[in-house]
Amino acid sequence: MNVTIDADALLDWYGATARDLPWRRPGVTAWQILMSEIMLQQTPVVRVEPVWREWVARWPVPSAMAASAQGEVLRAWGKLGYPRRALRLHECARVLAERHGDEVPADVEVLLGLPGIGAYTARAVACFAYGQRVPVVDTNVRRVVARAVHGRADAGNPSARDLVETEALLPQPVSRAARFSAALMELGALVCTARTPDCTSCPLPRCAWVAAGRPVTESTRRTQKYEGTDRQARGRLLDVLRAATGPVERIRLDLAWTRDPGQRDRALDSLLVDGLIEQTADGLFALAGEAGRAE
Repeated sequence: MNVTIDADALLDWYGATARDLPWRRPGVTAWQILMSEIMLQQTPVVRVEPVWREWVARWPVPSAMAASAQGEVLRAWGKLGYPRRALRLHECARVLAERHGDEVPADVEVLLGLPGIGAYTARAVACFAYGQRVPVVDTNVRRVVARAVHGRADAGNPSARDLVETEALLPQPVSRAARFSAALMELGALVCTARTPDCTSCPLPRCAWVAAGRPVTESTRRTQKYEGTDRQARGRLLDVLRAATGPVERIRLDLAWTRDPGQRDRALDSLLVDGLIEQTADGLFALAGEAGRAE
């Protein structure tokens, strides 16, 4: 690496400007932090915060969620996006309640063995809930490291080197390392953004990208559309089932997406395969776990 990141400058900035997010406050449990991390994946904070507060009140411990039906968790998930995350979190809650004493483990390898917990989430929980010195690498962190350390505008595709390089930047004291990880992420989210980085507000005294004249990236990033996609079709079908109090007839789903019957059939099949919805013996459709519920 050509340049390091000034930990003192970054931590001072974070201490003065960090957002007052509810999952960062004292007393928040590892389970509640885990819920926030699952919700925050590709979803803005402003949409996550009110739902997270509702979930903390409703399911303060894993066993509380495990005791609820899958459909209730999917219904409460609302429009946070990628509802499979909610289903996997429900499964994770059951495992935590049954095998881990209703507690979220602190060990990264144990966390990786839980349903729906990937490399990023496992390290985020170990770091932010338990204060461990582990690299936490998301899109924001990768971008800050690419610019400040390597002088590149864009981080490129994820690779195994990301963890190694980020870990090398962490301060040695464990107490500072976890806070450094949070600060690095915050810098990428608020200042060193993808489209319009605010370099005049950056606390870092040295940045390889700025020193190189802020070269533009050679790659072009496609903006992922949503209108008219299979994702939108799936969402419309799920909306119907979330609003229902029991199984519904196929015609109600057909009316929810009329622009392309083939796409609607494909979306419906994918929801069944993903286990988000289920079909009754007489051909009705319902959210997972609610096929036997009377409307």
